[in-house]
Amino acid sequence: MRGCEFSREDSESCHGFDPRAPHRNGPLRIYGYMNQSSTGQMPEMEEVDTNESNGLAKRVALISFLSLVMLMSVLGNLLVMVAVCKDRQLRKIKTNYFIVSLAFADLLVSVLVMPFGAIELIHQNWIYGETFCLVRTSLDVLLTTASILHLCCISLDRYYAICCQPLVYRNKMTPLRVALMIGGCWIIPTVISFLPIMQGWNSIGINDLIEKRKFSGNSTVCVFMVNKPYALTCSVVAFYLPLILMVLAYQRIYITARAHARQISMLQRAGGAGNADSADHQRNHRMRTETKAAKTLCIIMGCFCLCWAPFFITNVVDPFIDYSVPEQLWAACLWLGYINSMLNPILYAFLNKSFRRAFLIILCCGHKRYRRPSILGPGVTCTATQINGSTHVLNGCSSASKLLLWFCNTRPVPV
Repeated sequence: MRGCEFSREDSESCHGFDPRAPHRNGPLRIYGYMNQSSTGQMPEMEEVDTNESNGLAKRVALISFLSLVMLMSVLGNLLVMVAVCKDRQLRKIKTNYFIVSLAFADLLVSVLVMPFGAIELIHQNWIYGETFCLVRTSLDVLLTTASILHLCCISLDRYYAICCQPLVYRNKMTPLRVALMIGGCWIIPTVISFLPIMQGWNSIGINDLIEKRKFSGNSTVCVFMVNKPYALTCSVVAFYLPLILMVLAYQRIYITARAHARQISMLQRAGGAGNADSADHQRNHRMRTETKAAKTLCIIMGCFCLCWAPFFITNVVDPFIDYSVPEQLWAACLWLGYINSMLNPILYAFLNKSFRRAFLIILCCGHKRYRRPSILGPGVTCTATQINGSTHVLNGCSSASKLLLWFCNTRPVPV
């Protein structure tokens, strides 16, 4: 009996495999010894080979997908930050400061949070210790919450810029207020992440359950579980309140955009014979403008909700159903939220013509064909008309120029 307990070599000589280290022996050796029939055939070997190949294929697919998400997130957010640093015109727009800070938060998510989550997800084991588990979890909550709050600030900035008069916007969005808003996007997440997590406030009342889940078989897991008060407070601050503000802001922006489109149509009709567009063409153009605005807002809100709503719904529901949400569902919801950090540069920068031009200049080494043209274009002649005592541009200008000059309430000087 003891001859099978001395060492690994003795154990192998007695049983043909080491039960304490099955991964070293491999399933073929185990099944080959245990399940070989009297005829010398091993029927389970083909099934084991199939399971091994399927598992390897899934592992490769998972590694490829996670690597692609991290790589695209790093490159996209870096490109946004470099574009604003190099382009003087982009630095003049206040909204872009929020976009740069957002890109910095998303870049940190892809560098400091995603890699460790990917390693744990692939190996099903946490090897960096309990203290770093708390630090990594705190960074996760801080950076993802900061990203969401930046999206909320961008929506509020656009609301003031489009739905309020220019003077109101200049008074509201002073450099000091922009700095305070960006500072709040970083301070608030710090308060709800590092402070409660490092102090253990999120685990009050569920410490025993957390200890049980830390050790799964022979592996250790970085477990982050929250009690009911922390789940509700964190979710409201990090997601539900910003979501409500974003919905209200973008709804008002869309309504205002429709009103602007109607106003431009009225101004064009008031231009009389100088306006070459027919009434049908004007209506079609207005409908296309409204449809494009609606699609843009739907894409922004749709991606935000699609990426983060599953996680925060699960985060609130899980404590009230005795933490019975499967680990696979948790991982899927969490990485769906991480994907939002990859999409933000596309939604808030790549869809913007000024950013696209700056990207092309960077990627094409400053080729002159991508240099910024004049806002009204070369040799453009604008005429004006009086409506209700104010001067409006009508002929010889693009619709974007008309809307810009109308919105800024400037009196154009005839060329």
